[in-house]
Amino acid sequence: MRKHTKLAIGLLGVPLMAASGFAWSTEGLRLEGYGAVSRAMGGTALAQDVGVAGMMVNPATLSMAPEGRRFSLGADVITADIVNEDLTTGEQVRSSDRGQNRGPYVAPQIGYTVNRGDWAFGVGAFALGGLGTEYGSDSFLSDGTSGTATGLENSSRLLVVDIPFALSFRVNESLSIGATVDAVWSGMNLNLLLGANQVGSLIADGRVSGSLLGTLATLPALDGAHLSFTREHPLSSGADAWGVSGRLGLSWRASDNTRVGAAYNFGTRLNDLQGDAVLTAVDLVAGQIPIKGHVEITDFQMPASLGFGVTHELRDHWRVSLDVSRVFWRDVLKDIHVGFTSDGGDDLNLVVPQNYKDQTIVAVGSAYSIGDWVLRAGYRHGTEVVPDRDLFVTLPVTPTRILSTGFSYRLSTRSQIDFAYSHNLEIDRSNPQNTNTGNPVRTTESQDNFVLNYALNF
Repeated sequence: MRKHTKLAIGLLGVPLMAASGFAWSTEGLRLEGYGAVSRAMGGTALAQDVGVAGMMVNPATLSMAPEGRRFSLGADVITADIVNEDLTTGEQVRSSDRGQNRGPYVAPQIGYTVNRGDWAFGVGAFALGGLGTEYGSDSFLSDGTSGTATGLENSSRLLVVDIPFALSFRVNESLSIGATVDAVWSGMNLNLLLGANQVGSLIADGRVSGSLLGTLATLPALDGAHLSFTREHPLSSGADAWGVSGRLGLSWRASDNTRVGAAYNFGTRLNDLQGDAVLTAVDLVAGQIPIKGHVEITDFQMPASLGFGVTHELRDHWRVSLDVSRVFWRDVLKDIHVGFTSDGGDDLNLVVPQNYKDQTIVAVGSAYSIGDWVLRAGYRHGTEVVPDRDLFVTLPVTPTRILSTGFSYRLSTRSQIDFAYSHNLEIDRSNPQNTNTGNPVRTTESQDNFVLNYALNF
């Protein structure tokens, strides 16, 4: 499977090569919009033509394009600033200045569409979402429950790449319908230290099982357990899997100035993520005991979503958009199931609580045309996804309020550049529990993200 993964992603070409350092947390695990046009308008895309990236939200919008072909090439640039503070000791660690893969991070966007008569076809490759952190090996996150330094890394990287094959049909002058069938690849890197008190909490909750549990119990002074499956490689991860997804959409012109859109995005059907791993038992007497083996993350999926949108032309050169979406996180991330099997056949199974909640997202955007320029702005607000008690500092999913702006500039009658800047307003949350954190931890996070596309019509 890993051989096929490298080959398939390699066929996507140079744009995906830029994703080697991709690691951030966004709206849950998802990006807050696809393509610079949508991102600059708060991620709105359900009831307007946002270019080839429309196939990632509502494929019916592809029918809004004129006869011909469109090609777009671009990238997301993500800069996240995450600070974690141990509320017991006062120690702090910042993600932005630690580790080998610290930001800014880059993710791909490439797409191609053809409009012929009443039909539109498209194919692309986009980063569907991801998250990540780099805390290095010398912060309080790398200390065992006793406070003893372990020198072990704490980091994460999740990349989900969506490859949609889109189709849209213009039923009449007012109504278009569309659909996609998507190939989806997900790759995860993880270095995670659980203190002995965290392991004890998981055991007490019935969330740990397997023959290796007895082995850990025989150690004289267990101080923690570290799980690592990471590959420093631009086109692969420590554990990965392929799967499928898809979406259905419609676009309806309610009047000369108003268009309504709706879309349902199916949740992914990914195989279990698998890869080589090392489980290290950290003991104050026996030292560090690494155990090589295989890791499997069971049924780790991206959620389904349902959205409705409306775009209204206030004047010939000015339009506003509103999208409302519901993302069904609760169906896919109640727990994270991690299984480890040693080369000798012993196993350890962890069920890590997450208790994600369904998320409601409201996005508004505006675009104003003046000469060769289109100026855009927007705002996006989402409800919180994960409860405070289940926050993981290596799996942050905190941003909920996003301001955005951007522009398009027409280079010629056939080409233009699109740019967007979005700022995830700082959010401050604390986890008071000791299952997902050794001590109570306060997390603050903000982001400055950019999108740049080149679009060609021919």
